[in-house]
Amino acid sequence: MDVELDDIVALLTRTPRILEAWLADLPDAWLLADEGPGTFSPRAVLGHLILGERTDWMPRVRMIRAHGEKKPFEPFDRFDFDEMLQTKSTRELLDEFAALRRDNLAELRALELDAAALRARGTHPAFGAVTMAQLLATWVTHDLNHLAQVARVMARTQDAAVGPWKEYLGVLAWKQ
Repeated sequence: MDVELDDIVALLTRTPRILEAWLADLPDAWLLADEGPGTFSPRAVLGHLILGERTDWMPRVRMIRAHGEKKPFEPFDRFDFDEMLQTKSTRELLDEFAALRRDNLAELRALELDAAALRARGTHPAFGAVTMAQLLATWVTHDLNHLAQVARVMARTQDAAVGPWKEYLGVLAWKQ
């Protein structure tokens, strides 16, 4: 499937609203649940997504536009959000994510990327050459991955409570 910028933007636009609907005003038992050491809780997913909005997606789009393959992307520390989680409420995180995403998508739309721009290459520090289209496809798939993770983690808070229905709830059987 080819990357369609309008489709990418349409999906990326929805993530803040989905997380708002799922996470606003939930108790900590839901927001802080995780799947063990080194995994993300729903609140941690918010911190991680905010970090990506600040330091990953659009900065890399800008790098491809400005430098092509000549200058590699800055490495992304996907776990550098602890301070943010300690100092901000879930409401503040949801609002910040929505604002950052809105601004980033406005900037992305303003670039009016055509087929040639989507073929442009940048240099990922681990993967080497990547295209703008691959970066944008990864951005939306990254969102979907974390939405699935949030749903799975929250479902697992009910693992014991569902009783015999567990055998029909595939989200509870999923293994990492």
